[in-house]
Amino acid sequence: MFVRTVSKRDLKAVQALLAETWHATYDAIYGEARVGEIIVEWHSMAALEERLEAPLSEFLVADDGTAIGGVAYATAIDEGKTVMLHQLYVRPDSQGRGIGGLLLDEIEGCFPDADKVRLEVEEANTKAVAFYLAEGFAKVGRTASCGRPDSGIPADIYERPIMWAD
Repeated sequence: MFVRTVSKRDLKAVQALLAETWHATYDAIYGEARVGEIIVEWHSMAALEERLEAPLSEFLVADDGTAIGGVAYATAIDEGKTVMLHQLYVRPDSQGRGIGGLLLDEIEGCFPDADKVRLEVEEANTKAVAFYLAEGFAKVGRTASCGRPDSGIPADIYERPIMWAD
């Protein structure tokens, strides 16, 4: 797998990956119908296209030359000092192969002025929580609305310092 910037031609594959991972991860938590609604709203083609042009952001995929195995999207906040990781998803059949760590490392490298990475994760998403803890993140808080101010989806907030090599 190699990591590269998402292009417009990738968006259908990214959309399919997000739908697959969301159903695999969240159907048991929120129910298939609610997950379907979230996918339509949050992962529409228009929403994905907005990420291509969003300022102070990076939108990346892990690609093996034939298929996309993962996707990550992050923005710089706090005057560039914090990387807000909005999405990090790896295709269910590709999880556990280092793709998530590869995407996370690349996202960090895209924001050279940042000193930490922050993310929100649903506490019932135990695989993601275990991944982030293994990657050195610590729980620092909680939000009542994950992903969007009005989502109504509670989540834990995790952070990790960025350690820049000299």
